[in-house]
Amino acid sequence: MAAAESPAPPPRTAGRTIITDIPARLDRLPWSRWHWTIVIGLGTVWILDGLEVTVVGNIAGRLAEPGSGVPITSGQITGVAAALYVAGACSGALFWGRLTDRYGRKKLFMITLAVYLAATALTAVSWEAWWFFLFRFLTGFGIGGEYAAINSAIDELIPADHRGRVDLIINGSFWLGAVGGSLLSIVALNTALLPKDLGWRLTFALGAVLALVILLVRRHVPESPRWLLIHGRDREAEEIVSGIERRVEREKGVRLPAPAQELRIRQRGSVTFAEIASTVFGRYPRRAVLGFSLFVGQAFLYNAITFGFGAILTRFFAVPADRTGYYFAVIAVGNFCGPLLLGKLFDTVGRRVMISSTYLLSGLLLFGTAWLFDRGVLSAGTLTLCWCAVLFFASAGASSAYLTVSEVFPMETRAMSIAFFYALGTAAGGISGPLLFADLTGTGRVGDTVLAFSIGATLMCAAGVVAAALAVRAERRSLEDIARPLTAVGSGP
Repeated sequence: MAAAESPAPPPRTAGRTIITDIPARLDRLPWSRWHWTIVIGLGTVWILDGLEVTVVGNIAGRLAEPGSGVPITSGQITGVAAALYVAGACSGALFWGRLTDRYGRKKLFMITLAVYLAATALTAVSWEAWWFFLFRFLTGFGIGGEYAAINSAIDELIPADHRGRVDLIINGSFWLGAVGGSLLSIVALNTALLPKDLGWRLTFALGAVLALVILLVRRHVPESPRWLLIHGRDREAEEIVSGIERRVEREKGVRLPAPAQELRIRQRGSVTFAEIASTVFGRYPRRAVLGFSLFVGQAFLYNAITFGFGAILTRFFAVPADRTGYYFAVIAVGNFCGPLLLGKLFDTVGRRVMISSTYLLSGLLLFGTAWLFDRGVLSAGTLTLCWCAVLFFASAGASSAYLTVSEVFPMETRAMSIAFFYALGTAAGGISGPLLFADLTGTGRVGDTVLAFSIGATLMCAAGVVAAALAVRAERRSLEDIARPLTAVGSGP
């Protein structure tokens, strides 16, 4: 059914009231090749993020050596450069998130990927520390914007029955990049294959090449019809959805069923910061507490384990520094398997049960790991296996944090809500987390490392308790049913 509209100013003029069934038509679509195009075009950027973060950590030692081509120390790479990347990601999320809600998902997910591509390529030609620092910040600035633009677009294009598992797997694909980054760094840092001033540059250059490929694929991803509807561009939304329906019907060889419901909305141009704040914290304070708890819990758990990961293996188990990449690749695989294997349950068993249980299980398993570590019964291999078990559940939980904040607030505030909670969690994990855990894991005392594990486990369990009480039962429900759009009018859905 086409969107019905009241009589008529020009198509792009906000202020009209329209009745539309487009959200229901998107949600009732069966899974198709077109949806795989969306997943590949939008979701693969998380692999780049995992590649970036892992590569920089693994090349720090080689980049700091004389002859690398850049006069920089290992401490500057893992300290200043890492902090600037985090700062860039936080500020980029907030800056681009606002523009994503205002100017559209497609325009921004093209621009932010282009920023990432350029910054990564320019990092590869660094010759001074300040240049390396500048473009690490700008790389983070692009990646931060990606989180807001991509999660918004994915949730608004993927059918309700599949939204949970798709979102979790896409966010979990960060760890595929981490596996690639770990293995790539082993090859790139081998001076028998590549000169020490070239190998690390090629890792960044590869990231730029992959980003260019993704940029080309993204040209075929449409603007979100839901965003177009609200911003007075319902005719464009109708053309996009009708085209998708024709493709799906040809592929499946069936006639699609009629949509279940209609929505009446008053179109408008933009939403102010005051409206966003009053909506998120005034209308939905319980959901704001939920988002805050989930992001902070997973940020501290991940820092408790991964910050100083190599140092723990080297200091306590005498693992050579150039071999820690293999161990990291193993836990990265465990991280990806969690969302991959558990994702479907978030759409079937439900959000509340799965979010709370993944947070609580990962926290309890980390407490158990801390106890075994304290007793001195673990080896490098068994500690890595314990971390794999913890992160199998934690990764699904952490990915569900992004899913939660992208679906429990109204569409007009979606990108900014994602940006806000992402920036909050990233700042907690990337600033206060390292400051705390660096001191604890750096002392070389077993008790201090146990304390670091226990802090992460405690916050993860606390977030699980909050989720058990406050998580929204959003499984298989339309976004408009979970959080009524600010532009919706009347007594309809």
